[in-house]
Order: sequence, then structure tokens, then C-alpha cells
Amino acid sequence: MKIKKTEAEWKALLDPMQFEVTRHAATERAFTGKYWDHHEAGIYTCVCCQTPLFASDAKFDSGCGWPSYFRALNPANVREEKDHSFGMTRTEILCNICDAHLGHVFPDGPPPTGLRYCINSASLTFDPLP
Repeated sequence: MKIKKTEAEWKALLDPMQFEVTRHAATERAFTGKYWDHHEAGIYTCVCCQTPLFASDAKFDSGCGWPSYFRALNPANVREEKDHSFGMTRTEILCNICDAHLGHVFPDGPPPTGLRYCINSASLTFDPLP
């Protein structure tokens, strides 16, 4: 089931960086987000709707300065769209439940998928394993 809110409702729910990243596809600066160097076991969820997106066992250090994962926790929870901004063609990743911009996926990740989901920390919350 899709979650829809007005711009004002999203703005009231999120801090300014979370709002710009998730609702306007902004990008936080590399090596500044709270999860780029985070190593605790748990689940990373959408900051807007708390949908589970990535597990810590799929997180790896890609050296890019953003949290990187080689697979989504449940592929049905993320959606891919072509992004032609900034004179490049990339694959944007969005939360399939609330349409939040999460980041991009690239074909240069480790086995077993060969993918690198490069995700903004501002689009995530973290639920540690008990």
C-alpha cells in the first residue's frame, strides 16, 4: 500500500536534510552521513515510512563515502528509475512504498550480486538487532 503525504506533511515529519534528500532527490556530501561508516548489526529502514530496505549483512565498504549494500532486503521494497540528471544516465533507487529518493545503484559491487546500492544516510533510519 502506497503512502502519500503533502509537501507540508513531509516537511513536518523530516529534518531539512532528510526532506531535501528524500523528497527532492538531493545528495548529502560523501563521508558526512551518519551511516557511511556504521557497522552495527541490524536493519536499515526508510526514514519516511519505516519500510525495511537493507540489512547490515549486505553492507560493505565501497570507499565512496555513502552507505553501500550489495542487495536490497526485499527487492519489492525498492524501485528503480532511470535518472538523466547532471548529464549522466544512472539508476535511481526509491522506496517503493512512499517514493522517497534513496540513492543510486551501480553495477560495480561485490559478489554475489555485483551491485552497489549507494544510499544517502539521510534517507535511512537504523533498527539494531536485539
